[in-house]
Amino acid sequence: MAAETGGDMGGTNQRIDGARLWDGLMAMARHGATPKGGVKRLTLTAEDRAAREDFRTQCEALGLAVRVDAIGNMFARREGRDPTRLPVLFGSHLDSQPSGGKYDGALGVMAGLEVMRTLHDLGLTTEAPLELVNWTDEEGSRFGHSLMGSGAWAGVYPLEKVYALRDGDGVTVAEALDAIGYRGEIPAEPFPADAYFELHIEQGPILERDGAAIGIVTGAQAQVWWDARITGQDAHAGTTPPGARRDALVAAARIIALVDARMRDAGEEGRGTVGFLKVEPNSRNVIPGEVAFSIEFRHPESGRIAHLASHFPAEAAADVAATGCALSMSQVLHYAAQPFDAACVALVEQAAARLGLKARRLVSGAGHDAVYVARRMPAAMIFTPCKDGLSHNEAESIEPAQAEAGCQVLFEAVVARANRPLA
Repeated sequence: MAAETGGDMGGTNQRIDGARLWDGLMAMARHGATPKGGVKRLTLTAEDRAAREDFRTQCEALGLAVRVDAIGNMFARREGRDPTRLPVLFGSHLDSQPSGGKYDGALGVMAGLEVMRTLHDLGLTTEAPLELVNWTDEEGSRFGHSLMGSGAWAGVYPLEKVYALRDGDGVTVAEALDAIGYRGEIPAEPFPADAYFELHIEQGPILERDGAAIGIVTGAQAQVWWDARITGQDAHAGTTPPGARRDALVAAARIIALVDARMRDAGEEGRGTVGFLKVEPNSRNVIPGEVAFSIEFRHPESGRIAHLASHFPAEAAADVAATGCALSMSQVLHYAAQPFDAACVALVEQAAARLGLKARRLVSGAGHDAVYVARRMPAAMIFTPCKDGLSHNEAESIEPAQAEAGCQVLFEAVVARANRPLA
């Protein structure tokens, strides 16, 4: 879609280039491409480094000043007309799940780049500066700590604690940052900014089911996560009678069932999952002596998650004790439901309306970098549909027109915020 040059920058006569955006998405998907058409671009790997270098090169070609902080977050700045105004931030992440799709995270970064390109092509300068962000390790799939870059930046996680996290091969975050050359010199800490906008695929079925082109995200669910470990006793499967068994996997099965039960207690808005399970010694004829697994709950109401955070560990421990095993649980994260800024949400809603796009309000079921950024500045998110609501999967799919619509709404909201009159 060709850009036009007349009129108010907050209106609908400046257009992003949808074909260019799509080409950019497909090009970025080559970094870590999988045979099934998805992406494996784990954070701070060679594939992530290649994606970062590609992103940096494209930003610098537009005259953007790129800086990297101590956790590897990347900020690409375009100066505004008024140097005294705070910047408007927007972006997402380029890392993926081990068997991820092309669009989770990457859509927000590449759409942000298209916003910058459109302004560059039109020769337009916003009143406030603009900064496009690539957050480090949103997924948490390598080091087990989701929202790592934005969490460290926002002060949620101490940087030294994050540096010490290890992957399955024993490599620390600090070592991985150094290995790809992305431990930046500037502090990983909040700086004064006016607002943050993030475009993302929905990763759920609501927009597609309702025939909506745009999701106006009003906030994100409360969450609590644990790493859990059950210790029993590995023993011969054929010679150990029932009364002598301390089967860690049987105990884990009880907790998995308990997670499901507590999720269903909360009705259709409840979410509870055990997504990771590691059984030791994992031998056909040995009773499992140890099981490590993950536990998480999510809900739009902070009170429900706070209750689970307080009561679930003791309830689970009692169930495990009945099997003769022992349970340890370490809380990975716990955050309350995060509402987004009403004024920023309104800008997204107004942009969708001006463009004639069917939109609906919804709460994000997934965690996103915007959740932690919103603790430091006004923030909002924009969702686009994805086919069958499928994400964290190589078959993740969106249509070019959906990407274009989301990017155009992002453009409208960012420019409107950057050009808003100040009292």
